[in-house]
Amino acid sequence: MKQTYFSGGSLILPDQIIAEGALLVEGGRIVAVGREADIACPEGAERVRADGGFIGPGYVDLHVHGGAGADFMDATAEAWQTVLRAHARHGTTSCTPTMTVAPFAQILAALDWAVAGVAERGFGLWNGEPGVRVLGAHFYGPYFAPGAEGCHPGAALRPPVAEEYEAFLQRTEAIASATVAPELPGAEAFSRAVVERGICLNIGHTNATFVEVEKALTWGASHVDHLFCAMSDKSKLRSLPGAPVYPMRGGTLEAALYFDELTTEVIADGKHLTADLLRLALKFKGPERLALATDCNRALDLPDGEYMFGPLEGGARFVRRDGVGIMPDGSALASGCMGMDHMVRTCYAQSGASLDEVVRMASATPATILRRQDIGSLAKGKCADVLLLNEDLEVMRVFIEGRELL
Repeated sequence: MKQTYFSGGSLILPDQIIAEGALLVEGGRIVAVGREADIACPEGAERVRADGGFIGPGYVDLHVHGGAGADFMDATAEAWQTVLRAHARHGTTSCTPTMTVAPFAQILAALDWAVAGVAERGFGLWNGEPGVRVLGAHFYGPYFAPGAEGCHPGAALRPPVAEEYEAFLQRTEAIASATVAPELPGAEAFSRAVVERGICLNIGHTNATFVEVEKALTWGASHVDHLFCAMSDKSKLRSLPGAPVYPMRGGTLEAALYFDELTTEVIADGKHLTADLLRLALKFKGPERLALATDCNRALDLPDGEYMFGPLEGGARFVRRDGVGIMPDGSALASGCMGMDHMVRTCYAQSGASLDEVVRMASATPATILRRQDIGSLAKGKCADVLLLNEDLEVMRVFIEGRELL
């Protein structure tokens, strides 16, 4: 059985960094982790040196739409391969391909590719070997609140109806998480159907009040999508038509920060949120309940210009400018354009969190949110998804289950 010995750098664990660390991998799993002085390299093992940099876990992205010109909603093998390969270059080794608001047939087609992605483990991207691990789709849209759709196509918004979502949920084995605005008619029935099938229930793109979010907790909601973005707060609620003048009401933002039962995520690209908002989110949630997410669109690694969010047919146009997606009229943001390595570097530079905490937010925390105990950290028995990073936290080499991809 093949053995690989990683050494020559600092190990990044969820709660500490071990200088002069070492990692021994056998059969795609980690069998030993610790100080290089305490772990001998077996005879015949392949040696991999970090050259004074870092040995870290592969990143886990629980909110990603596309990259390198493709979107998961394009619903072709080539598109999925393109996106997965692009994000591997930025250190992502596991992800939940994220849907968009779209007509029934387009969502169903994308979910069918998620079935294939889970079964075929990333479509065998590298010389017939499995590539980036598809954990299942993030069912994201069309059950968003009008006015909170963000950059998604507004015409296809609709409340959940059993006749439709039961068809989607027939692909349960390929759905890792599902998002709903809890104030919509039919949201409770949809939420309970999701939770009954073991799918993680998220709250997002919503104008829900604090009380409505609290009620969704009783349905099984456990996570809030992209904190501060496309969600209600006390000010937004006051601006809605027919809203009472007093008293002020808390919204989804306040509930996400208040309830310890809720995890959440931030887009730490330096464009969506200022450093003070990153610090605020960390203070309330901590690295164990706050994940980094890219929310990345098809413009990853491409020049500034106009692109399509979601499927090429029926999607919504946006502009990549200055490293972020912008609505064509310049009125609002339109998802991210950067990979997870950029999120890690930005969060580390701006949040005041330690390096092990920031990397945890990009690996162990999202893995835990998605209920995956086999990935997300460098620990004995887990999948050997390993990154070699230089001192600037740039991705130099990528390994999945001990096999090198990049």
